[in-house]
Amino acid sequence: MNTSKRQMALVAFLQAQNCTNYVGSWRHPSSMSDFTTPEYFQRIARTLEEGKFDMAFFDDRLAMPDIYGDSHRETVANGVRCVKMDPATILMAMAGATSRLGLGATYSTTYYEPFHVARLFATLDLMTKGRVAWNVVTSLNDSEAANFGRDEHLEHDLRYDRADEFMEVVMGHWDSWEDDAMVLDKASGRFADPDKVHRLDHRGTFFRSKGPLPVPRSQQGHPVILQAGQSGRGMRFAGRWAELVFAAYPNFEAGRKQYAALKNAVAEAGRDPDEVKIAPALKFVVGESEAQAQDRLATIAATARPIDSLALLCEVLNVDFAQRPYELPFTDEELAATSWHGLRDRVIAASGKKNPSVKDFVEFSGRGTVKEGPNFVGTPTQIADQMEAWFGAACDGFVIQALYTPGGYEDFVRMVVPELQRRGLFRKEYEGRTLRQHLGLERPQPRAWRRTELREAA
Repeated sequence: MNTSKRQMALVAFLQAQNCTNYVGSWRHPSSMSDFTTPEYFQRIARTLEEGKFDMAFFDDRLAMPDIYGDSHRETVANGVRCVKMDPATILMAMAGATSRLGLGATYSTTYYEPFHVARLFATLDLMTKGRVAWNVVTSLNDSEAANFGRDEHLEHDLRYDRADEFMEVVMGHWDSWEDDAMVLDKASGRFADPDKVHRLDHRGTFFRSKGPLPVPRSQQGHPVILQAGQSGRGMRFAGRWAELVFAAYPNFEAGRKQYAALKNAVAEAGRDPDEVKIAPALKFVVGESEAQAQDRLATIAATARPIDSLALLCEVLNVDFAQRPYELPFTDEELAATSWHGLRDRVIAASGKKNPSVKDFVEFSGRGTVKEGPNFVGTPTQIADQMEAWFGAACDGFVIQALYTPGGYEDFVRMVVPELQRRGLFRKEYEGRTLRQHLGLERPQPRAWRRTELREAA
């Protein structure tokens, strides 16, 4: 970026579903219900681009939350993220309504194939002129496994082993074409230089893939890599691959420690920590006055129901809480088998119990409620004060989560963004056209990743 002052990244956290990440959002009186239409997402996209956001990205799951009670009935009856559309398709609807906003989609390394993901995201990047990011996930639970013909989900560390090789294959395919490979000389009939298009010929533990990828490089080289690893193994994965890390901080002090740990993981992977942006999730409620903000928070909080928390906890922990006494502690073996180690560790830390119960997970996770923090509530000045304090010590930006849509994002753009701009913390205009330019990330050079890997192997 051509700025003299460090600028924060702003990313909007979206869902291709009937609610935001906060399940109760669909029940909010101001939430719109046309979420199965392109206009719904295009309106949000225009709002975010007006606010000069770096990017909007879609989280995703590959199954309804149906582990609680071994049934989808409660999920459907209560609207607990029961509508889940393909995010890449919606991304393109939003791309057509914008020209600068970065756009990201989640695709799993556990249930898709590397060639498919490489081609899909390379094509999306070309069709958006270099505005795309891939949010890399390893998926969560047995319901997702069942949708893809598997009996159970892969063990946590094994999923990351597979994901590492998945990334090697995708990055290798994205290295297929050099920037000047296409000649397009109609007179001679020469389309491209075959010496500048490379076959992969990958043979590994999990994958075989020949190549070359039949998609040339985009304006930003290849899509930005977004990742949210929180556990020790996940953090090592993020350190090796991520260009933007989606973090989860329970509070400021924990955030400072996690920020340092993530930057250290990047350095240990032989990369420049300054070239990786770390952005924690942030829920917010803004009002013209503090009293108005608190009233709005109360309205939002009232939309939550107990089933929201129970269904979502069963989804991420891969355990059916309906079959377990509410206050019975989990054993060490059961805790080791959970699918999301980051959440497990946060509940243990918050409760002070080595073996928490279902009750502890509901009370201390805040899952499905506005208590799952952090929450910045107040006037634009108060929210900007908190963001500025965190930005100076614990992050490079924020992943903004609206608690109802589209009004939540409209409030943030109308009230908070101007205050951040006034302080010089956030751009007033886009300075480039690609997502990498928005984030201040270098464009990767052709074949550079392959050369790095070969040096490390030597």
